[in-house]
Amino acid sequence: MGKQRDLSTGIVAQIQALRQQGLTQTKIAEQLGISQSSVCKALKKNCSKRTNCSGVRKTSARDNKQLRKIAVSNRFKSTSELTDLWNKQTGADISRSTTYRRLRELGFKSRVPAVKPMLNKKQMEKRLKWAKEHGEWTAEDWQKVVFSDESRFCISFGDQGPRVWRRGGETYNHECVKRSVKFPQSVMVWGCMSARGVGKLCFLKKTVNAAVYQDVLETFLIPTVEEQFGEEDFIFQQDLAPAHAAKSTKDWFTKKQLEVLAWPGNSPDLNVIENLWATVKRKIRDRKPTTLDQLKQNIATAWEAVSAETCDKLVKSMPRRLQAVIQAKGAATKY
Repeated sequence: MGKQRDLSTGIVAQIQALRQQGLTQTKIAEQLGISQSSVCKALKKNCSKRTNCSGVRKTSARDNKQLRKIAVSNRFKSTSELTDLWNKQTGADISRSTTYRRLRELGFKSRVPAVKPMLNKKQMEKRLKWAKEHGEWTAEDWQKVVFSDESRFCISFGDQGPRVWRRGGETYNHECVKRSVKFPQSVMVWGCMSARGVGKLCFLKKTVNAAVYQDVLETFLIPTVEEQFGEEDFIFQQDLAPAHAAKSTKDWFTKKQLEVLAWPGNSPDLNVIENLWATVKRKIRDRKPTTLDQLKQNIATAWEAVSAETCDKLVKSMPRRLQAVIQAKGAATKY
């Protein structure tokens, strides 16, 4: 087959004009009596001279402004749902792919949403008040605080972990699936930390009521603070779990002459130990434990590997965390 002749300037101009009218390459080829590949070649050849080679844009700047408002007002809608809403407002027949492209042009990207505790108005007000009351605390003040928390670790980590690279038809291949169990084995752990390092770790064997919690504090907190602070003063932090707020637990603190930091409810973003739990869970996920004993050993190993420098850096972030709460007016922050 001989080399295809170049189209005349007149034919190229007709191709461009028909394309501007919204005709497809196939329709243009049929109308002009040439091949579809010739139409495609002519359009591509002219592409470097134009900002848009796909024909007339179906949406105006005003339409795009409407889409921006729709997206901001419907953050959790799918692209198809946003397309339907957009079409209703504009009266146009905009495709899902066009909506997707316009959203990208407007700076919107579909992402897995960050998960934060639900805060009601009263809780937000208390968080804001607490942040302002402690806003003048320095990093040195926070270095006297012992942070504590419980966390659950599972052998199966649900939706956490990396994605998988696979090709078409490989969805259920043995090496492409992530295993799950109906009732994954898990363990609840209590831990504490300060700017001086991590404290002793406790694997909880039963439901934590006030009596169990006080025993944990006696067995694991007291030795930790004696080792880290000696005769120096410190302040103990805990959340508002029922066992923590029980009258008998308050009496225990009074008897032990321990100062407890007042704490706003539903505020994991203010507790720096949450960052350590996340670090430990990432390390465990990489090691892929298959038994409860392996899980416990991996937790203990990862916990002991946390350096005092890491703890100190986290504690020094407290002033910034408080400022973030103030700026958010008590709402959840990035921490």
